[in-house]
Amino acid sequence: MSDLKGKARDLAADVKEGARKIDGDESLGDKAANVGDRIGNAVKDVGDAVHKEADELSRDAAYEAGRKDEMMRR
Repeated sequence: MSDLKGKARDLAADVKEGARKIDGDESLGDKAANVGDRIGNAVKDVGDAVHKEADELSRDAAYEAGRKDEMMRR
């Protein structure tokens, strides 16, 4: 899912960059906004990856706890 989100963010940034170039003059402000969009997207992508990893670790820990509980019952 995070790959899809990342691609959607990149597409949105591409559209914004294209819109900023419509007037034919890409100002320093336009360039700064483009960089800001890309950096923001990179931070969000990292956040998605961390969230995904945390979810996986949580599921693994719950699975192992369940296995230990089951072993104690036997």
